[in-house]
Amino acid sequence: MSRPPFPPFSLTTALQKVRLAEDAWNSRDPVRVALAYTPDSRWRNRSTFVTGREQIEAFLTAKWARELDYRLIKEIWAHGEDRIAVRFAYEWHDADGQWWRSYGNENWAFDEEGLMHTRHASINDVAITEAGRLFHWPQGRRPDEHPSLSDLGL
Repeated sequence: MSRPPFPPFSLTTALQKVRLAEDAWNSRDPVRVALAYTPDSRWRNRSTFVTGREQIEAFLTAKWARELDYRLIKEIWAHGEDRIAVRFAYEWHDADGQWWRSYGNENWAFDEEGLMHTRHASINDVAITEAGRLFHWPQGRRPDEHPSLSDLGL
């Protein structure tokens, strides 16, 4: 199994990889997302450590059961031959109706087949009002014309 684009990354292919990852995460489909990672992929997500696709699927299933109406924007920060760094923000609400904007950075490393083998994510949550939300597209892929994080001043 492979997942183009493949390393070594140019700016163009790194940007494609970031958008493909954003699209997958916005699907909120744990199986689809997990297929972008090696079978033995290692994650650090906040203070949680995950290894392998099965744990990734379980982690994401629990995440999206808690983080309702999730919408994410990723933006490239830097890239190298087989590595990409992104910054991101996502909005969601909890079961009590409190809206949150979660900000973070991720460092990614890929194998030669374009599968991510390492993901380190640092994330902070900020409570927002419903009126303070900035991500209003219908559930799923962010429309191409929607402003980026930089355009939104985030």
